[in-house]
Amino acid sequence: HWFFAWIGLELNTLAIIPILAKHHHPRATEAATKYFIIQATASSLILFSSILNAWYTGTWDITQLSIKLATITLTIALTMKLGLAPMHFWLPEVMQGTTLSSALIIATWQKLPPMSLLLMTKHLPTPILLTLAITSTLIGGWSGLNQVHMRKILAFSSIAHLGWTVAILILSQKLALLSLMIYILMTTALFLILISHTTKTFKDMSQLWIKSPALSTSCMFILMALGGLPPLIGFL
Repeated sequence: HWFFAWIGLELNTLAIIPILAKHHHPRATEAATKYFIIQATASSLILFSSILNAWYTGTWDITQLSIKLATITLTIALTMKLGLAPMHFWLPEVMQGTTLSSALIIATWQKLPPMSLLLMTKHLPTPILLTLAITSTLIGGWSGLNQVHMRKILAFSSIAHLGWTVAILILSQKLALLSLMIYILMTTALFLILISHTTKTFKDMSQLWIKSPALSTSCMFILMALGGLPPLIGFL
């Protein structure tokens, strides 16, 4: 039911805002405000698309979304929530403005509700999805090249990986779900290593080798897996 899905998304957004803003710092407050505005805008578009579909079809069933304008609006709203290009500008700024643990939640757990709705919705506009997916993979890859902060690098990595996931979604839902789970596992593992040693930049990464060579090696392999190098799992 679209109305309950919308309520769930709103509760999810309202629950994470205090987590983002718990550190009384201007950057954390700014990140929480940006996140709230983007998520509220996307939720409004989702509600609009579901009402429009219910007006024409008489049903609130998620699987029965068939009106073209409603599907386009919903696609834009969900990609905005996910942080796909060209609606991606908020994601690197929000992740950079929060703590590593909060950035982990944004990059992994917060992707599940909108991706679930994408997986459940039928009649999605394939050309628009494919365009957004290709744009996300290109922008995510290029923009991450000149970054030195780990949170921003992982934000652009998230944009690129979700672009691939959405592209796979057009072909197979099961493969898209597998791709998302692999991304979440790799990103969670990398964030946990960064959190354990408070590693925020590449300079800190070089010091990680002195403190713990094993963790540093694991970090290197996870980064290569996120880059999709064979024979690592990210190559799949």
